[in-house]
Amino acid sequence: MKIKYTLPILFLFWCAIIIAAPTSDWKQVIRDTPYSFSKGASKKLAELRRWVLLSNGYCELPNRHVFFDQRGQFLTWMDNEDTSEATQEKLNKIRLQLHRNNKVNRWIEGSDSTMGYPFALSCDQPWVDIDASINRVKGKAPKSKVWGTWDGVKAGTESKPISLEALVGLMFQHRHSQLSVSLNTLSLRLFVAQLIIESGAKKYARSSDNALGMLQLKPEVLNDCGIDKRFYQHRMAQVDCAVRLYVMLSRNLQPVFTTVFGHLEKTKKQTLFDILLVQSYHSGIGAMTTLLTDADMGKAARYFAEHEQQFSAEDIATGMIFHNLGRQPWGWESLYYVLDIMIVSKSLSAHDS
Repeated sequence: MKIKYTLPILFLFWCAIIIAAPTSDWKQVIRDTPYSFSKGASKKLAELRRWVLLSNGYCELPNRHVFFDQRGQFLTWMDNEDTSEATQEKLNKIRLQLHRNNKVNRWIEGSDSTMGYPFALSCDQPWVDIDASINRVKGKAPKSKVWGTWDGVKAGTESKPISLEALVGLMFQHRHSQLSVSLNTLSLRLFVAQLIIESGAKKYARSSDNALGMLQLKPEVLNDCGIDKRFYQHRMAQVDCAVRLYVMLSRNLQPVFTTVFGHLEKTKKQTLFDILLVQSYHSGIGAMTTLLTDADMGKAARYFAEHEQQFSAEDIATGMIFHNLGRQPWGWESLYYVLDIMIVSKSLSAHDS
């Protein structure tokens, strides 16, 4: 027997499905998000990451999650439960509740291996002690200053060593002649912030995939720089190799970047280039080239280039990544990486004041 629904009953039945059934894939939320939503999103997302990195705001206490929507807008927070299973169940209950309260237009169940929506960011993530790391790069921490020579560069003396921040400046100047565009146009502060995010400015840092030293360089990269194995974690060698990598990345990124964003106002263009250069260090120049030029993945870049007056350089950089999340190699860690470096860069400025 076929059931025949009247229109009101069908309407109520359909509304119940909308409320009760989650959307199946968080990536569809990303694909459906208008590019215009990126206006101001960088600032909102950076605030969430700042809570995590600096253990303040809603992350002042541990064992919490914060929720945010596709605009990067903070929605609410929750205390974690005693087990990951119970925490995940609570996350999904709050997602559904936010949807029922019309805070978001859809919801997606998450799991230990799958992102849900509204998006949730854990306050309990591995991160460096930002203040301690800044003290290391500025030479305020014990044994954090350097001295010596490397590839013809003299850095301080045994009696008057220099800070890591000063060392970075020396190495950038040393490689100046290898760039057609002056290295002075690069953001040294972003580079120093990157050093902090990569390792906390610790000399003997080693990652699970065998990235070494302050700038987490792979042995093959250090070998390409002509560095002997015994100097792989030498601080001057690390900085010099990373700066040389920046030189190469800048050469390759500049023409592609100019094709898409060459019409931007000078300061805004340089800010965007600096941010994308840092991201290229993390994700690779090939991935960045694709992000700028690919027929599909490059749609965001072309939109922001056409409507650039509506967006800050930071919004453009984060928006290009956000709208491609879930497409290789662009994952959430790529988005957080560039946000974290911008946050630390501002913290470095605050320490100077």
